[in-house]
Amino acid sequence: MSKKILVIGINFFPELTGIGKYTGEMVHWLAEKGYETTMVTSFPYYPYWTVQQPYTGSFYKKEVLKGGKLKVYRCPMYIPKKPTGIRRLLHEASFLISSFFVVFLLLFKKKNELILAVAPPFHLGFLALFYRFFKGGKIVYHIQDLQVDAARELKMLPNGLFSVLFWLERLILKKVNMVSTISEGMIKRVKAKVYREVVFFPNWVNTDSFYPLMNREELKLEWGYKIEEQIILYSGSIGEKQGLDVIVRIADGLRHLPHLKFIICGTGPYKERLIAMAVTANLSNVFFSPLQQSEVFNRFLNMADLHLVLQKGDASDLVMPSKLTTILAVGGLALVTAHESTTLFDVITQNKMGIVIQPENDVSLKQAIEQFSLATYTEQRLRAREYASKYLNKYNILNAFLANF
Repeated sequence: MSKKILVIGINFFPELTGIGKYTGEMVHWLAEKGYETTMVTSFPYYPYWTVQQPYTGSFYKKEVLKGGKLKVYRCPMYIPKKPTGIRRLLHEASFLISSFFVVFLLLFKKKNELILAVAPPFHLGFLALFYRFFKGGKIVYHIQDLQVDAARELKMLPNGLFSVLFWLERLILKKVNMVSTISEGMIKRVKAKVYREVVFFPNWVNTDSFYPLMNREELKLEWGYKIEEQIILYSGSIGEKQGLDVIVRIADGLRHLPHLKFIICGTGPYKERLIAMAVTANLSNVFFSPLQQSEVFNRFLNMADLHLVLQKGDASDLVMPSKLTTILAVGGLALVTAHESTTLFDVITQNKMGIVIQPENDVSLKQAIEQFSLATYTEQRLRAREYASKYLNKYNILNAFLANF
């Protein structure tokens, strides 16, 4: 008889980026391995901040996939068009309430031996604790993003709320059976909150789907660029913590190098603001692209000469950019902003597979891009692919994590 697993998370398949991508791949993999898996989630909305087709107009919805091995319960919630700090609180609280009713109904079904809660939002741990109180089982609390820390350091909420939020978070961390997170820096952060073991469960990449291509320069023609042009790409969520307005400022300062083309690919609550900035500055070297479909994404990433992995300084070691895994897998050259002694800084510099500069420093970023345009960085690209194959292989990571419980 196969084991039963309950997964609770706000983001899930078919979301293509961020937490939903990893939760979706993990849950499908568990079902394919023969585990009877139940997923309690929302309707796909990220990074567009609106429910995507064909899920619009639904209240609650149940899907049965993988020959019955995977059951997905989708719950309604409030989705703000412009997600400010307070609106995000309401957004996540609405999911907590709507998903509670599904978890309550699951109490009357066969027991799940494992309950996996994916944070953020951090308070989904309470749903897992509620289920365990009545049905038993073991809880794995997996932290993709130190949400409360990030909200405080990015000043997204009133200061008076944080003492309560941190107290609630510590309560969850103390009560669950296992805590896991995605980087060594985040492990240290969690241990500073509560004294307990924290399992390393990094984000992964399918190195069979993302890999270097030989005709990388010629791929530029497919997207309307010239072979001799150098493509500087940011691909991912366009949100506050990335500080992407710097791309527009740097592009403005590099008008004298017309062969440098900046592409901002993705969507998010700050995309319209960036477009307005580029239009106001009358920039002809900045281009905006929608999220690329999975069947062409490997070619799209291979096209780029330089990949930007940007974060605000306050977000150091609070999140680990998920986009980095695919960049490394395609043998891409990453230009990363990270403070010294953070996990991101250490990983890139110790393995000599990219360029690292201090966050929120326009002068350093401009100089790094100018220097990049004069070199090839062949060795860094080779080491990036080697690192991804050795440490970020999807199936190695998932099998190792499953062995923990």
